[in-house]
Amino acid sequence: MACHLQGAPLPVDVLVAVPLHPRRQRVRGYNQSMLLAREVSRRLDLPLVAGPLMRRVNTPPQAKATEAGARRRNVAAAFDCRPKALAGRRVLLVDDVTTTGATLDACARALLSKGGASSVWGLTFARED
Repeated sequence: MACHLQGAPLPVDVLVAVPLHPRRQRVRGYNQSMLLAREVSRRLDLPLVAGPLMRRVNTPPQAKATEAGARRRNVAAAFDCRPKALAGRRVLLVDDVTTTGATLDACARALLSKGGASSVWGLTFARED
């Protein structure tokens, strides 16, 4: 991911990982998106901002929803952002896998509308069709 960004840089100031719901993170023991974001942050010397984006709703895993509409409904109101936490910042949102982009879209909406980000780019490790 870092190598890709070195070859195709994006106009970003900070990294934000897609959060897990606290209950799911306790069960799993880690957030795979945060692990990826930490490594990208370290390799590119970009600050990683943890905490402003939160998953408020413990939704079923996206992999269980087979159609795009169901995935969008699943995460439509799942994310929230601390007001103005990223005011004017250009955010690179990091996730592990994208299929329809529903999670990235829901997170970006929260980052832009409530968090005050000026732009949001998405970076994922893999794309599932």
